[in-house]
Amino acid sequence: MKEKLIPATSIIIGLLAFFLTYKYLQLKQNALDEKWTELENIMQKVKVVVAQDNIPLGTTISQNDIGSKLVYKTAVQKDTVYPEDAVRILGKKTLYQIQEGDIMSWSFIEGGSPAIKRLSTIITPGMRAVSISASGSSAVSGMVRPNDHVDVLGTFIMPSKTAPGQMENVTLTVLQDVTVIATGQKVSDQYSLNSQLPGSDNYSLVTLEVTPHEAELLVFAQQTQGRLTLSLRNSTDIHYEQDIPSVNFDHLQGKLPEYNLYRQRNIRLKTNVK
Repeated sequence: MKEKLIPATSIIIGLLAFFLTYKYLQLKQNALDEKWTELENIMQKVKVVVAQDNIPLGTTISQNDIGSKLVYKTAVQKDTVYPEDAVRILGKKTLYQIQEGDIMSWSFIEGGSPAIKRLSTIITPGMRAVSISASGSSAVSGMVRPNDHVDVLGTFIMPSKTAPGQMENVTLTVLQDVTVIATGQKVSDQYSLNSQLPGSDNYSLVTLEVTPHEAELLVFAQQTQGRLTLSLRNSTDIHYEQDIPSVNFDHLQGKLPEYNLYRQRNIRLKTNVK
């Protein structure tokens, strides 16, 4: 009996030792993973706005005064100015002397951080801010961000041009190349208008910078119970598309073959499409 117990006990002890060794190695691996993640965060770099030259106290900042460079994330302060917000410090005066190469901070600038300011302070003079309902699929799956450029499309129920007395759904391009200045409370990737509420990626309103005439147009479009949808553009794309036709069912049915041929020939560059 003892001869049988000894091998069994040895097997159990061996399994226990293997299990304890495995758990120990797993804990060590987790610790190493945490250290590696911490090191990656320390070594990660971000692009920030810096002074191109020495900028004296009271200088009105111009485009020539600032540039950008990559720095370690650990060197970035909470009020650092990022490239997407650089335009908002142009024309403002410095509160301190800034040395060449210094990272620009909102605390250096007259007016301070936009996080604690009103939306009105970032609207271009002569323009207006209008918020429209545009969440989920109507805002490119919620991926539209402040400073993005979008086209605004609208779908409305309108009197039919081909069938007098009847109504039909019509989709048309309302505005092209419009700047988004806020999504929800978020006015940039770093700042929210409500300092007590962090900028959220979930929003139900998008605020656009438009002319007074365009503001009237957007308000009217929403009041007619139309559905507005945002079409995201490349930030460098300034092309204006002329003579975009409105789309109803007849147009959709008649133009689908033409649009598909254009895509295959001119966008996909397929030579075998007749």
